[in-house]
Amino acid sequence: MPRFSDRLKHAWSAFFGRDAPVMRDLGPSSSERPDTPRLSRGNARSFVAGIYNRIALDCAEVSIHHVRLDQAGRLAEYVQSGLEECLNVEANIDQTGRAFRHDLFLSLLDEGVVAIVPVETDIDPKYSGGYDIRKLRVGRVKQWHPNYVEVECYNEKTGNKETISVPKKIVALPENPFRAVMNEPNSTLQRLQRKLALLDLVDERTSSGRMDMIIQVPYSSKSEMQKKHANERRDALEKQLENSKYGVAWMDGTEKIVQLNRPIENNLLDQIETLRTEFYSQLGMTKEVFEGTADEQTMLNYNNRTIEPLLSAVADEMKRKWLTKTARTQLQSIAFFREPFKLVPVTQLASIADVFSRNAILSSNELRAILGFRPSDSERANELINNNMPADAIGGEPAITPGDAAPVQESDTEYLPESSASNITPFIPETNPMDTPISALTG
Repeated sequence: MPRFSDRLKHAWSAFFGRDAPVMRDLGPSSSERPDTPRLSRGNARSFVAGIYNRIALDCAEVSIHHVRLDQAGRLAEYVQSGLEECLNVEANIDQTGRAFRHDLFLSLLDEGVVAIVPVETDIDPKYSGGYDIRKLRVGRVKQWHPNYVEVECYNEKTGNKETISVPKKIVALPENPFRAVMNEPNSTLQRLQRKLALLDLVDERTSSGRMDMIIQVPYSSKSEMQKKHANERRDALEKQLENSKYGVAWMDGTEKIVQLNRPIENNLLDQIETLRTEFYSQLGMTKEVFEGTADEQTMLNYNNRTIEPLLSAVADEMKRKWLTKTARTQLQSIAFFREPFKLVPVTQLASIADVFSRNAILSSNELRAILGFRPSDSERANELINNNMPADAIGGEPAITPGDAAPVQESDTEYLPESSASNITPFIPETNPMDTPISALTG
């Protein structure tokens, strides 16, 4: 334990720092985080924001790794590189690996195509393909050129979003596989949003302060003079209602009021429900997925038909742009791995663990890691064995069970000398008188 004088000498406090920077030297400031993704085209104010965020969260839960495969295409090891660090630990000074993945998939669903920009590398990518990525940012594509793209990306040095030109060969440009359903002008989602906008407009008109009524005056209003008297009567009634504390007005006994602000009957709500159901089915999900009441089969279908295409689009684009042909020849790849036991109830986890252990698929320590327990110190906890079998449990040859046949041994007389074998008198068992037939005794 350090002494008190050492702690006093080397201690540091954020509120009592000797090298505390002056506020004017910190650079530009903002009351909100400037690099936070913003949904476009009014999606932030519709129900689409909840759908996008739910899918982006589910995609961000899946880890994307820089790996090396074996000859059979199976996982051999994780490659300790800058790309692996960005994808799972720290993508940049503002985002962790998981926050970066959430930003990536949320922007991908909103824009239809997104740019993953390596903002910092150890070698200039324009001159060498063997560079290692140090920092990643998600950008919005503004303009497309034959070999370049103009990307709006956040610059952490200035604190502002800037438009930069980046070569296509070094920036990953994954495309939303559901673009025809979400982002096209006449897609199901865009039609649904227009219908919802109409429904909001009808609700706003219905709930406004307008009374929507007609006053029937007791005289004809065809001439200009009569129209002028009718307008004056209407203005007088409006002033009575406006100046009244409780909204009370008087009228003549010969006048009649017709109320118009009754609900309008249309099939707009039915059309919205039909489009919503069609949109869910085209994405491969159901309403229960967002409510958290979906069963295991529904979640499996959602993961295979919705989450997997998005992850594959991002992983394949990263592999194509950031792994050279030499790296792919060395069996390097970009892969994602989903936790298979996340949706399994605790009541079924014990039986599944027994099956995986009995068939030597997972070791004891691998099963303990899934359950959240620390690894066991036993040497056999890392071995693929079946603890229910005597051979695997003891470590020796299998014992002879009572049902097995005893080994057949040859007669000992075959190994005796001839002199000894000739002197052997055969054994004749005694005869029991009770076993002799009665006819032989009386004979």
